Amino acid sequence: MEDYNKASVAMHSELHGKLEVKSKVELNDRRDLSLAYTPGVAQVCQEIAANPERVFELTLKYNTVAVVSDGSAILGIGNLGPEAAIPVMEGKAVLFKEFAGVDAFPICLKTQDVDEIVHAVRMIAPVFGGINLEDIAAPRCFDVEDRLQDLGIPVFHDDQHGTAIVVLAALINALKVANKKLNECTIVFNGSGASAIACARLILNYGSLGKAPLPGDVIMCDSKGIVHRGRTDLNAHKKELADRTNKENRQGNLADALKGADIFIGLSLGNLVTQEMVRSMRPHPIILAMANPIPEIMPDEARKAGAAVIGTGRSDFPNQINNVLAFPGVFRGALDAQAKVVNEDMKIAAAEALANYVIEPTPERIIPDALDKEVGRRVGAAVAKAARATGVCR
Repeated sequence: MEDYNKASVAMHSELHGKLEVKSKVELNDRRDLSLAYTPGVAQVCQEIAANPERVFELTLKYNTVAVVSDGSAILGIGNLGPEAAIPVMEGKAVLFKEFAGVDAFPICLKTQDVDEIVHAVRMIAPVFGGINLEDIAAPRCFDVEDRLQDLGIPVFHDDQHGTAIVVLAALINALKVANKKLNECTIVFNGSGASAIACARLILNYGSLGKAPLPGDVIMCDSKGIVHRGRTDLNAHKKELADRTNKENRQGNLADALKGADIFIGLSLGNLVTQEMVRSMRPHPIILAMANPIPEIMPDEARKAGAAVIGTGRSDFPNQINNVLAFPGVFRGALDAQAKVVNEDMKIAAAEALANYVIEPTPERIIPDALDKEVGRRVGAAVAKAARATGVCR
């Protein structure tokens, strides 16, 4: 089996990164130079100064996204700083281009201060049609995103909402396969960081916006056990979810939470769920174990314990829950509609488009293949339609 770590380092070393700047125009004679630069470009500047909205028509802004990170939560590796974040942000930019035709550029900031990150993004925003926040640790990521919603262009934290969109899509189809109804199901989350909180919120909002019935119940677990209303150590985001979930205010650990549950969604650490825990759930449970590289429970173990549907974050098992299915299409649709924000309706539209792309879900296929390049177009069209319908376009 190929050593991907060694091969990836060799590729990056040979290419000196994965991105380059390519001109759309040729400079073969003086006319070309006069149109692309001086004197002709001066009139383009005047047009934009007279009507700032024409910047979307006359510059790269209409199709360009900044992928912004402070390097504090790189993949599953941790806080490695801005320089070490560059390869990942370059990779995200490649995915934007390959899966949705969006031009993206990595912006890795040498600060982990909320005020400074927000200020930096505001200062660079004139060039970009959207901002994709990436690998910024919680709870800082919530504050940064919230404070940038008035920017006039979409600001979207992929680790939160990209994950949530794909999880909701997988859940919609997994319920069909397992013959379960959302309003009769108890969902247990393990992990209550940015991704898990966003997933729980989107599933709850899916019901509260009338798109589907509300789940029977949602129980959040963190490293200290079940999130309940009696705990005094909860941050504001966990406290908000404690008030919206865990109807019986159950207490205990993950094993206690899973007893009688229907769905497990893991965004935590590997090998935390046992076969015994799965057997304690209701018949034909749904297991989405997304810790990387080792899931909370390996698929073969979950299957032996009676799981009806199993998804992971890995590409070597069926049902890979991968953000690449969401963020390129979300920005494609937001840019095409010239949306000012990405709202809940747009996220839900993306999830439904993903789910509907799989015409006949099976235990081995509840979600599209991560390499299917048609997905970005489908998601983009659904997101653009939702943006126009909800009146968030310029």
